[in-house]
Amino acid sequence: MAEQWLHGEVAGGVATITIDRPEKRNAMTTAMWHRLPELLEVFADDPAVRVVVLTGAGGNFCAGADIGELAEIRRRGDAHPSTVAEDALAAFPKPTVAAIEGFCVGGGCQLATACDLRFAAADARFGITPARLGIVYPASATRRLVRQVGASAAKYLLYSADLVPAEHALRIGLLNEVVDPGDLHRRVTEFAATLASRSLLTQRATKEIVDTIVTGADLESTTARWLAEAHAPTGDMTEGVTAFEQRRPPTFTWTTPHH
Repeated sequence: MAEQWLHGEVAGGVATITIDRPEKRNAMTTAMWHRLPELLEVFADDPAVRVVVLTGAGGNFCAGADIGELAEIRRRGDAHPSTVAEDALAAFPKPTVAAIEGFCVGGGCQLATACDLRFAAADARFGITPARLGIVYPASATRRLVRQVGASAAKYLLYSADLVPAEHALRIGLLNEVVDPGDLHRRVTEFAATLASRSLLTQRATKEIVDTIVTGADLESTTARWLAEAHAPTGDMTEGVTAFEQRRPPTFTWTTPHH
């Protein structure tokens, strides 16, 4: 059933991964958690894929882990497949965008936070709910949340386990854009097409450099490696500059680093 409940398709350089279990508000089973990294691996290796959009079917993003599997979460904690899936999504080398409608709760919020960017309908609702169950939120997810919204906003969400509206999520930095409910998928499709038209080399370099800054790793060597890639004959810089001088749209062809 995992293939039915979590599936991907590629069109126009954009891979769309859909959580498709609407009768359960797209709650994730263990098999679905396992399937997400498998899909991501396929799309990471596919040169036709330049952007990934993660969304939910039936008017909701994801209500979190399936309630029937909470005992498994209690036993395994940070080793639970939800953490593995979240980490795989965060480490995906190309741009990732979450398109959020309805409920984005618990493990669903983990997945959204692991994406690079988050767009939501104005009537979406967000919550991180371990305090309702006496569960300790995984360390990796907590770290990512604190980096995203700051310590105080993270404590607000984790202490209360309350659902907050999209306006609140935008204010604390959990979201990049809030759009009218009927316009979400049109806006995300438009934005993803824009990303797909830009230099993937620039985007991948930006993603790694920004993440390096956030984690405090070796920024100098990371930046030097990407500068060498950009200046190589196979990089996008020559095409970008030439297209700019000729006043035409660039056609970027770079797909994977050679370093």
